[in-house]
Amino acid sequence: MTPATATVLLVFGRGVVADRDGYRLSAESAARVDAAVAYVTAHADAFRRAAAARIVCTGGWPHGFPAAACPPAGCREGELMLARARAAGLDRYARLHAESRSRTTLQNLVHTVQDGLLADQAFGPARPLGLVSHPWHLPRVRFLAGKVLGLTGPALLDIPTPGATAGRDRRRERALRAAAHLGYLGVHAPADLLRRERRIATLLGGRRRGHAGGWPARAPGTADGDRPGGRR
Repeated sequence: MTPATATVLLVFGRGVVADRDGYRLSAESAARVDAAVAYVTAHADAFRRAAAARIVCTGGWPHGFPAAACPPAGCREGELMLARARAAGLDRYARLHAESRSRTTLQNLVHTVQDGLLADQAFGPARPLGLVSHPWHLPRVRFLAGKVLGLTGPALLDIPTPGATAGRDRRRERALRAAAHLGYLGVHAPADLLRRERRIATLLGGRRRGHAGGWPARAPGTADGDRPGGRR
């Protein structure tokens, strides 16, 4: 059976890069926007007919280390992704919104809800919510969407970026997914999920500092998955 078309999309950030020319999307973040562009283009008629078509670009900046400062207004993940989506003409098909204060995948979902960006939407198998990210990331997004939004199965539609998945991404994501299933066991309320996330990050951050090898430092604004203190 052909899945229903999603006309509300959540596009998840994957980092910003800071250099002498300012801030720009990482290649992975740009690829996720491009996947949304391709999906909307392929389903243009459905988006034109939809009464409340919407695309939410969600992401702020990496947790990172103290050196990973918050980008200035207009240069956070969600904002840069929205600008790329608008440049591609997606505002002709849907309302575009940016959630730009999140630093983890869980926060992407919680803050999108808290900011009212899905307030007037109802999702189900006939009208799924589209999740736009890399294939290795989508299973964890689905799990967290179940926690935060109460949506599972065909009420969620995966919209993966094309291309091969690096082995390191698959390995890291498997560990993060297992940690999420264990760490959020029995927790559903958004405030409780965020508190649990902070506790887990504090615990793992302490272990990281005590580890001789540590995590490699990264340039401000870069990202390397939802590792301890890191990003999607």
